Amino acid sequence: MRVEYRTKKDLPCNELYQLFLAVGWAKEDETTQAMIDNFNIGFINSTFVFSAWVDEHLVGCVRVLSDLHFRSIIYDLAVLPRFQNKGIGKELVQRCINACESSEWLVQTDMAKGFYEKIGFKENADYFLTIPCKWF
Repeated sequence: MRVEYRTKKDLPCNELYQLFLAVGWAKEDETTQAMIDNFNIGFINSTFVFSAWVDEHLVGCVRVLSDLHFRSIIYDLAVLPRFQNKGIGKELVQRCINACESSEWLVQTDMAKGFYEKIGFKENADYFLTIPCKWF
């Protein structure tokens, strides 16, 4: 299997939506066509986007918001289930870190905590406060 990594932000909405469905971050019965048509907006407006492709199909992606110096936050690291545990997620995260090596790196997760700890992230005691997004 040959994986090609790309930096294009404008990922195809439908492939991105299918990836999110596959990892459980989207639900068909809760997703409108308007949402699908705009599924890549968060990626287009991110600082960095890295994606993984096999045979011209999107198999993984990650996006980052960063001030390019002090802090960078990883969002939406997703890899199709059949391509997980093959080093793709780790490579996507490493490409993020390489893009801004001096930055503090943050990620908010519960399900993938062990994955991030294996690649060097440490739990901290910061608190995140949120206002929910209208799309979820």
